[in-house]
Amino acid sequence: MKQIILARRYAKALFMVGKENGAFSQYNEILRTLKDVYQAVPDVALTLANPMYPLDVREKMMDSITASLSVDKPMGRFLRLLVQKKRANIVPEIAEEFSALVDAENNVCQGHVVSAIPLDDKMQKKVRKTLAKLTGKDVNLTTSIDTSIIGGIIAKVGDLVLDGSIRTQLAGLKDSIKGRE
Repeated sequence: MKQIILARRYAKALFMVGKENGAFSQYNEILRTLKDVYQAVPDVALTLANPMYPLDVREKMMDSITASLSVDKPMGRFLRLLVQKKRANIVPEIAEEFSALVDAENNVCQGHVVSAIPLDDKMQKKVRKTLAKLTGKDVNLTTSIDTSIIGGIIAKVGDLVLDGSIRTQLAGLKDSIKGRE
């Protein structure tokens, strides 16, 4: 939990700088790329956060990463600060929090739909449009398949969960029949 709170603070600070410079979308892409690097090569995060390596070695490593990503000075200083403060290991969490801030700024939210069968493009557009009406925001939709729901869909957008699955309807019917006995 502490990592999320720290990540949110760093993300907010970087977002304010990015918004001031008009570069928050670029920063979002850089953080996503770094997150992907951290996931693909876990030794990068371990090395950057490991106090066994001298600070100057860790800083040079981050500098070479930032040079390869062609980042601007504020972003470079931010990433170097993470190394100096021994926070380089929370870059993936910062990326997630930063992405949420960018979405909020752009009036976008993330949605996920679970269905028993794959949804075609027409159905995805219809679900996206319905969720956009409910939330008042554009919805980036991801989908997955879960045959255990039997039919229907379960849509999640933030804290909003709309469960129209056959499994849930059958469970409700079962409870109502039990209640009558």
